[in-house]
Amino acid sequence: MNYPPSSPESETLTRTQVLLAMIVTAVLLLIVAKLWQYLGRVPLLSVEFTPMALLWGSGLMVGIIGASTLIHRLWPAYRRSADLYLDLVIRPLAWPDLLWLGLLPGLSEELLFRGVMLPALGLGWGAIALSSLLFGVLHLSGLNQWPYMIWATFVGIILGAGAMITGNLLVPIIAHILTNFVSGCVWKWHHQRSSSEF
Repeated sequence: MNYPPSSPESETLTRTQVLLAMIVTAVLLLIVAKLWQYLGRVPLLSVEFTPMALLWGSGLMVGIIGASTLIHRLWPAYRRSADLYLDLVIRPLAWPDLLWLGLLPGLSEELLFRGVMLPALGLGWGAIALSSLLFGVLHLSGLNQWPYMIWATFVGIILGAGAMITGNLLVPIIAHILTNFVSGCVWKWHHQRSSSEF
C-alpha cells in the first residue's frame, strides 16, 4: 500500500481519504500491470484455485506476521516506522473497511509485482530481488519510513519466492490479502483496547 507521506506532525487522514488512496493506487497498479502485460506480451503467472495454494498462502501469511511481530519487538526504528504507517492507514478505517485493506492491495500489487513483473524479468532470483525492491519503494511514504520500506522489500522477497516455487499467482495473492486483513484487525483491536484502558 502506498499512501500520502506522513510525519508525526501531519494531520490524521480521514476514512474517505484512506479508502480513496487505496482505490486510486489499486486502479493505477492494475492499469500499469495490464498495459505491461499487453504491450510487453508478458504471460501472466498462472492462477490455480487449489487447496495447496490456500495452504501455501496461509502459511506465508503466518510466517510474515510472525516475522513482523519479532522484528517489531527487536528493532525500534522499524517499530516507530510501522506504528506511524499503520496509525496513518488503519486508525481512520472502520472494521468492515479492513476487507478492502486486504483485497485492493492484495490483488493489484500481486498482479503487478508477482503476476506480470516476475515473468517479464525472467522469473528467477534476480527478478524477485528487483521486483521486491520496487515493491518496497512503493511502501516508502517518507524518508523517515525507510525501515518500513526495508520490511516491505523483505515481504516482497517472501511473496516472490512463494510465486516462483509454486508457479501459482494465487499463493502470494492469498498471503497478501490475509496478511493485510489479519494484521489490520490485530492492530485495530490492540489500539482500540489500549485506548479504552485510559
